[in-house]
Amino acid sequence: MANELDELNDKTLDEGRDVKVIAKTIPVTVGVGSKIFDVIWWFLPPIIGGIIWMIMKVKAKNHFQQLQQKLQHDASQIDNYLEQRVQILKNCAKLVDKAIDLDKSTFEKIAAYRSGSSAKNDEARLAYAQEIENVGRSINIAVENYPDLKAHQELADAMQQNSYLQREITAAREVYNDAINAWNRDIFSWPTKQIVAAKAGYTTRIPFAIDNETREAARGDFF
Repeated sequence: MANELDELNDKTLDEGRDVKVIAKTIPVTVGVGSKIFDVIWWFLPPIIGGIIWMIMKVKAKNHFQQLQQKLQHDASQIDNYLEQRVQILKNCAKLVDKAIDLDKSTFEKIAAYRSGSSAKNDEARLAYAQEIENVGRSINIAVENYPDLKAHQELADAMQQNSYLQREITAAREVYNDAINAWNRDIFSWPTKQIVAAKAGYTTRIPFAIDNETREAARGDFF
C-alpha cells in the first residue's frame, strides 16, 4: 500500500498557508443509536450490565468535573503571571518616567489592570493579556528610543524580569491549551464520555490564540 501522504511526489503548498484558531464552540450531541445504547444496558440480564454502565458513566462525570477544575487551575496560573507582569511593568514605567516623559496613559492603564486583574472567562483573559502586552510594547519602544536607559541597572533588571514572566506566561498557556485539548478530545470519546457530555450539555472550548497585531509583528524584521 502506498503512503497516503508522499512529501516527494504529492503536490506541495508553495505559497504557504496561515493557520488561525477558530473561535467556535461545538456542542456535544448523540444520535438515536447512542440513546438506545444508553438504555439497552438495563435490559441485559441479570441487570448487572446496567449497574456496570451506571458506574462507567459516574466515572466519566467525575473525570469531566476534575478536568474542569484543572482548567480553572491552569487559567489561574496565567492570571497570576499576568498580575506579576503588571507589577513589573509598573516598576519599569516609573523608572523610565524618571528619565523621560512617558505617556501618562501608560500609568492609567497599569493602575486599571491592578485594580481588577482577574479575568472572568477565556475571552476576557485573552483581551486582558493583550492589553498588558500593548503596555509592555510601549515601554519597550520608549527604552529603544533612549539607548542611555539601557545602562540603568534597575531598569535592566526589571526588563529581565519582564522577559522571564513573558516566557512563564507562554509556558502556562501551553499547559492550559493541553488541558483544553484533553477536554475537547474526551467529550467526543464514544460511548461513555460522549453520552455523559451530551447529557450535561458540554461544548468544546477555544484554546488560547494571539491577536492579529501580534501575528503581524512576528512577521516583521527584528535585525
